[in-house]
Amino acid sequence: MTLLELLTLLRKHLKFVIVLPVVCAVAMFFVAYFMMADEYTAVTSMYVLASSEDQGESALSTDLSASQMITNDVATLLTSNRVVADAAQELGLENLDDFDISVSSETTTRVLSVSVTGENPVVAADIANALATNVSSIAQEVMNVESVNIVDLASVPNSPSGPNRVLYVAVAFMAGLFAAVVIIVLIDTLDTRVRNAEQVEELLGLPVIGRIPQVKGGR
Repeated sequence: MTLLELLTLLRKHLKFVIVLPVVCAVAMFFVAYFMMADEYTAVTSMYVLASSEDQGESALSTDLSASQMITNDVATLLTSNRVVADAAQELGLENLDDFDISVSSETTTRVLSVSVTGENPVVAADIANALATNVSSIAQEVMNVESVNIVDLASVPNSPSGPNRVLYVAVAFMAGLFAAVVIIVLIDTLDTRVRNAEQVEELLGLPVIGRIPQVKGGR
């Protein structure tokens, strides 16, 4: 099927091409704005202080790469089962499955940021701070870390960070448009009826030399 044939086919079913994406977008609008709860993100930042830093400035420069590797290890430790379980126990929660925990760490710095996203802004902030507090003691216990100092405590977010409802509606509209095109092409492909003289010539390899008009209502 050529592009021109596809455009002609879509034009023939233009109403369906318009209605299906609109219906999908409207349905997603109601789901996104009336059924999806707001999500809030709390962020706290930490600085990893390696044990070798008490040996002077030269040791700090020599061990910078090693310290950055330790920082990456601490970033992994932040989402470990032990740290997460200790934070949940401290806050009296059964688990933190309802919250999304993410850690960001740059390769050129020893500052970590942990983000906690959930429907309750107060609990999200408490979890972020609890993770930062617990990871310090555990890092000192199992790694060559002097301490993990909290730079900024997580504050209770005032405005939601998600979901991105506009994006969801736009994606639903595009998905509906794609589905409409696929359905129309599929129906046309499965329709094997001969509908015009051109198709007769293509199938039989013979020219059409005459046509008999269809007379409606005649005897």
